[in-house]
Amino acid sequence: MLTARINLVRFWRGSLSIIYDIPEIGRGRGATGRLRIPPGVDVPLTSRVRRLIDAKGFRRLAGISQLGLVRLIYPGANHTRQEHSLGVFLAAIEYLDHLAAQPRFGAAISPKDAELLLAAALLHDVGHWPFGHPIEDLEIPEIPHHESLAAREITSGPIAEILRNDWQLEPRAVSQLLRGEVHSPSERLLRSILSGPIDVDKIDYLTRDSLHAGVPYGQNFDRRRLISSLCLNEAGDALAITDKGKTAAEMMVFARYVMFSEVYWHHAVRSATAMFQRAFFSLRGRLNLEELVTMTEQPFIESLQAAAHEDGSAALLDGIFGPERALYKRLSQYNIFEEPDLYRRIARRPYAQLAALAERIAQMLSSALHTEVLPHEVLVDAPPAKLEVDFNVAVYFEKQDVYRNLGDISPVVRTLAQEQFDNYVKRVRIFVHPRIAPAARNLPGLASRLAETICS
Repeated sequence: MLTARINLVRFWRGSLSIIYDIPEIGRGRGATGRLRIPPGVDVPLTSRVRRLIDAKGFRRLAGISQLGLVRLIYPGANHTRQEHSLGVFLAAIEYLDHLAAQPRFGAAISPKDAELLLAAALLHDVGHWPFGHPIEDLEIPEIPHHESLAAREITSGPIAEILRNDWQLEPRAVSQLLRGEVHSPSERLLRSILSGPIDVDKIDYLTRDSLHAGVPYGQNFDRRRLISSLCLNEAGDALAITDKGKTAAEMMVFARYVMFSEVYWHHAVRSATAMFQRAFFSLRGRLNLEELVTMTEQPFIESLQAAAHEDGSAALLDGIFGPERALYKRLSQYNIFEEPDLYRRIARRPYAQLAALAERIAQMLSSALHTEVLPHEVLVDAPPAKLEVDFNVAVYFEKQDVYRNLGDISPVVRTLAQEQFDNYVKRVRIFVHPRIAPAARNLPGLASRLAETICS
């Protein structure tokens, strides 16, 4: 046992020095420059990093906003996926800086693995297209997901050449890591750093989105404390935290909860999202998807507007992107605690069913209000089928030499991240056109009329 431990330490010391010799690690010792991004932090640049961020596929991210329609409600939220990707890359450097000093990490992750992680962190959003998440939530079979588009961008063209020639990385390995096609313990560990409860993506977007939206919620967790507590889980195939990081992790869970409640699923944000989704759903047969997925945001919007006809899609798009904002108004909403039956009848249903339900509600309102309510003047917004990742991370108590699940030892995490998150924050909402909202809201017996229509 002692011999094995001595060999592990010797192996770790060798790996440690080599990992810290990677030019981007060791606080950017090999960097030839710095790129300043909010909130006043410097991203170290090496020549090979410069070539990646100057490549066409990465440059396109400068024309795609990180939060899309959120900026209609929070005007400062105009930051781009390029900025976020640089922030995630910086977070990956900070994670490696800390973890490389741990014997178990040095034994599990080779220097080449560390370089693979850095490249994947920088390129993790390269497949995104404008308003990609609302579109993907429609679950239309012919619409590609951003992971498959990222694989195409990474495994062919300039980015692939840079990965091979400058990084000595196989592009397919970067793509597989981003797609979650992992098998070995070391691959699963890298994947947990990229996409897990305390990954480099979340630690950046929570703070960055909060900063640009002008709200405090996503900035109220101790990033430094959390990173300084990172370690490996008992199996050595995923990130964990020491007990010193427990409070920081709880605050991160709460930050994520409040950001969804007050920003990402704010009722006005969801109104704009529902309008956009209905317009895109109506236009899907008229659009050239192969061209759309390569566009930046403004040409994308213009393409949708050019394809829109007098089927309501033009009016919906004009209400979002036109010279005067005209968002639909909230008529009713349901969550799993107050209206569990109605919520379950609507939540996570295919979008075609939501559109059909909206048309039935429009017919009911037309009859009740004695005025024509057009099918596109009623929208049903509901949580998508895909659930958010549970915040399920192991906590290591060094004195007892034991790992415990954070959800088992923290009522905050158990309540906010595992029991209530999707079902409470992501409510079902019914929106109507502003012209009919006052009369519809004052309709006698509205709640029972809606319930009857939903259940019919």
